[in-house]
Amino acid sequence: MPLGNILDPALKIILFGGKGGVGKTTSASATALYLARSYKTLLISTDPAHSLSDSFEQAIGNDISPIEGVGKLYALEIDAEEAYTKFQLEHEPELRKLIDTSTNLDEDDIKSFMSMPIPGVDEVMGFKTIVDIIDEANFEKYVIDTAPTGHALRLMTSPELFDDWIKVMARMRWKYRYMVTRFAGDYKPDEGDDFLFSMKKTVRKVQKLLQDTAQSEFIVVTIPEAMALEETKRFLQQLRKLGVLVKQMIINNVMVSEGCDFCRRRKQSQSRYLERLHELFGKLEITTVPQYPTEVRGVSGLEGIVHHLF
Repeated sequence: MPLGNILDPALKIILFGGKGGVGKTTSASATALYLARSYKTLLISTDPAHSLSDSFEQAIGNDISPIEGVGKLYALEIDAEEAYTKFQLEHEPELRKLIDTSTNLDEDDIKSFMSMPIPGVDEVMGFKTIVDIIDEANFEKYVIDTAPTGHALRLMTSPELFDDWIKVMARMRWKYRYMVTRFAGDYKPDEGDDFLFSMKKTVRKVQKLLQDTAQSEFIVVTIPEAMALEETKRFLQQLRKLGVLVKQMIINNVMVSEGCDFCRRRKQSQSRYLERLHELFGKLEITTVPQYPTEVRGVSGLEGIVHHLF
């Protein structure tokens, strides 16, 4: 059956995830191409090894770029490291204030602490980039091509990791506040407190966005092979634990032809995995895409995938 709910005006974000090499980028690109017929759409890659440029056969980088020859479709490849570096530069005074007032570290120790990565912050900042873009309301639909399973799960769990860091810093800050109040009789919130409050709001916004089934949808992509099946099963279990509801699945590279010996043997090999996928995930709406003889690239190639998905 075709992918459903995609054209619902209330649905803002569609995320694609799954094992590496199962066709997430192609599925995300084709979906964005389809959406751009009706909505101004932004296709975003959070994968460190970006593939959107290859998919559309044009240069796409860390700035929003229009897709050539397609009205209302734009793309962006987020550089999480650059987002984190920008975060550090932007918030260095607040971070220094927090560390200086909440610890007994000297200047060298503070420099060392500042150079350490905050758990989950690069992914959170990558997602914060997405949230900020959505807040600007320049687009109607956002399609996100995530990295392979492990990195995608880091992306999905990053708000929790960052939230834990904020809680630790807040507890340390509370001790400082207690001491100031005890000896000075009054405490006035400063930029350190403002920073923690702002970061807490960002984390909550990201969590709310990911778990809001009206505004966002996570579509899992897989192929009919043993390793992909097992990884998909684990991936869905992890997403369920995170409160992310998955309603649809794409099974890519399904052999439909029986016109040659290879095709018949390939189809027979896949049949047991297809049966198992339907058995395990029968409650999901499943869309199948046939195996193509050549690599799918460019707008014309993606239009063929659009036909099968919709």
